[in-house]
Amino acid sequence: MYDVVLVRHGELGVKSEQVRRKMEDRLADNLQAMLDQRGLSGDIERRRNRIFVHTDDASAVADAAADTFGVVSASPAVTVEPTLDDIADALGAMAEAAYDGGSFAVDATRAGPSDAHPFASTDIESEGGAAVFEAIESLGGEPVVDLDDPDFELFVECRSDRAYVFVEKRSGPGGLPLGTQRPVVALVSGGIDSPVAAWKLMTRGCPVVPVYVDLGDYGGPDHRARARATVETLAGYAPGESMSLHVIDAGKVVSALEVETGDLRMLALRRFMLAAAESVAEDVDAVGLVTGEAIGQKSSQTSANLAVTDAAATLPVHRPLVAMDKADITNLARSIGTFEDATVDTGCNRVAPALPETNASLSAVRAAEPDDLFERAQACAADREVVPIES
Repeated sequence: MYDVVLVRHGELGVKSEQVRRKMEDRLADNLQAMLDQRGLSGDIERRRNRIFVHTDDASAVADAAADTFGVVSASPAVTVEPTLDDIADALGAMAEAAYDGGSFAVDATRAGPSDAHPFASTDIESEGGAAVFEAIESLGGEPVVDLDDPDFELFVECRSDRAYVFVEKRSGPGGLPLGTQRPVVALVSGGIDSPVAAWKLMTRGCPVVPVYVDLGDYGGPDHRARARATVETLAGYAPGESMSLHVIDAGKVVSALEVETGDLRMLALRRFMLAAAESVAEDVDAVGLVTGEAIGQKSSQTSANLAVTDAAATLPVHRPLVAMDKADITNLARSIGTFEDATVDTGCNRVAPALPETNASLSAVRAAEPDDLFERAQACAADREVVPIES
């Protein structure tokens, strides 16, 4: 019975008129790209603070919208005339089709001028609730109204020229439409954290340029394959963007650092990675770096050690997971689809010394690492392999 999908965004509504229009244009374009990628058809209609997709495949279109950055939620809905009778009839029919027991409630909102309708939202809830009550009775149920915590909730969004009736709101990632911010370079390891960090920056409108640092004998083809697989998943959220994986061969550098820097080698390696990523950023006109680090999660990620590694970059290093617990990061990886391809120990674990430094000073690390570490990073970045990615 659905013929339209209501697509809601959040932060765009508080922007200035000019910025909001540009961001809504980008959101509509991104949504169209997502539909095209999934072979779905629909006519996108833009109204202030809302996008409507008129389609015969509302459930699949709602799923696509819920995977589009900038979308707060999406609802398959049925369109009716904005009259109490038509809305009540639609609510009754939807209850007959979807009710599966428990208490119920009707939640209605009106949009437009106060004189657009000869009734208020409370009238919709009252009249519509009565229709739902009768529908549940006709199914042999015992209807119970619960306005605080209903088991089954029906929604109405009534506008001046039409009304929409629906029973669910599928949560989206929220944030800003992808492409409304400048690109950033994301270090991806093939582990759980880094793809999630990249995804989080994408929710803020930033296209990501993924960089994988190949650790040679300390990594291996399995790690690289998993890194690529997680990037392919990320690319599925960015159908309008061209995404490639930049692979930097650091095997010789890792071997050298193991010999030359002792217990400080993890910090020297992280500094090498940031320097190499920054070199890539300069080539692709990116304005920041992204890592999946969280304070205290590993020896190289103590608050003291992060200060040491950050000194290797002049661009800002974004760490969207910095205060998250591992369990929460893992749950998010599951929900966005990168977890299964990331469940392998990264090569860094085999590089780490038995007793790594957890409270290093910048002067000590600089003294231990090769004088030409950053030059090596730039050279490796210049020789990188660029692998096109398809979602």
